[in-house]
Amino acid sequence: MQAGLIILCLGYVLSQFFRAFLAVLSSSLQSDLGATPGDLAFASGLWFLTFAAMQLPVGWALDRVGPSRTAAVLLLIGGGGGALVFALAGTPVHISLAMVLIGIGCSPVLMASYYIFAREYPPRRFATLAALMLGVGSLGNLVASYPTALAVELLGWRGTLFGLAGLSTAVAIGIALTVRDPSRVEVADGPKGSVFDILRMPVLWPIFVMMFVAYAPSAALRGLWIGPYLNDVFSLERGAVGIASLVMGVAMILGTLAYGPMDRLLGTRKGVVLGGNLLACVALGGLMVLVDGPVVLVVALIAVIGFFGASFPVILAHGRAFVPPHLVGRGVTMLNFFGIGGVGIMQFASGRLHAEMTGADLSLPYFAIFGFLLAFLAGGCAIYLLSRDSLD
Repeated sequence: MQAGLIILCLGYVLSQFFRAFLAVLSSSLQSDLGATPGDLAFASGLWFLTFAAMQLPVGWALDRVGPSRTAAVLLLIGGGGGALVFALAGTPVHISLAMVLIGIGCSPVLMASYYIFAREYPPRRFATLAALMLGVGSLGNLVASYPTALAVELLGWRGTLFGLAGLSTAVAIGIALTVRDPSRVEVADGPKGSVFDILRMPVLWPIFVMMFVAYAPSAALRGLWIGPYLNDVFSLERGAVGIASLVMGVAMILGTLAYGPMDRLLGTRKGVVLGGNLLACVALGGLMVLVDGPVVLVVALIAVIGFFGASFPVILAHGRAFVPPHLVGRGVTMLNFFGIGGVGIMQFASGRLHAEMTGADLSLPYFAIFGFLLAFLAGGCAIYLLSRDSLD
């Protein structure tokens, strides 16, 4: 099982990479294919929404088919195939198609490992294990920053994507060979229940809302807007944008690892999640005030947003505690559905906002985007106050 989890973690490294690499490629794709920030926001949003929509069939497949075949087949076809389509892209439409395929390929990897954690390890260790997988897997976030900028300089963006297609294929084969499925949970006459049983649990709805808003600001910034923002407002080149993205990526990893044990240390999941996300709101407000610089403080605030926006594993553990054992697969994927879906909707909305605000004032579109992210997150925190805490 340890070997299988290591390979799944490599798959999650790819997932983190693919959700963040457009920020570094934005200038190359604009010059070669005429892809505007709006086009890339649309493609990024498609990745997240496709990923989110896939959580429903993935949850069913984890409970009925098992994590090994589910993750291996989808990563092989979607990840490897999608990266190949991207490498051959000739228009922004091809980029969108590629991101849809890659979203399908990445959709089962993290949930496959979480399914194994939920079924094979004590419940009180779930948040820590989930955070560890997120933290290590977030190395993909780092690779999608300055190292990717270097790879594009050496190989070109098409050569880089061809390499990623081969790597995705190799990881998918590794998952098929090493991941062992946990035994199924039988209830009464056999496995029962559906996603509607999850949705009929009122205790989960404030947690769904928090999941919907918490990841969106950091993912939207890291996945796309950090690149156009720093380029448009501060005239930073690809290498400098890559370094800033690297700083934010490191902050997101450190935040994930810091969040992991905090529920056990402080004796509350709700308090940890709420406190961290309120601090992220403060950092977003600071980014609005300092939207025109200085650039060092701007990058520092973006890193703070990445750090405190990494509450995903604790929110997941909060919700997972209320899900019965035979619905664990569908439960964790439904939580992930809301988390990733929120980012997709935010990318579509922020892309439209950027297009409408573009004009002589280069910082105005980004001021509006940061304000929108702040309102989105603060509203979710208010609803999350209604949730019931859990530590089981």
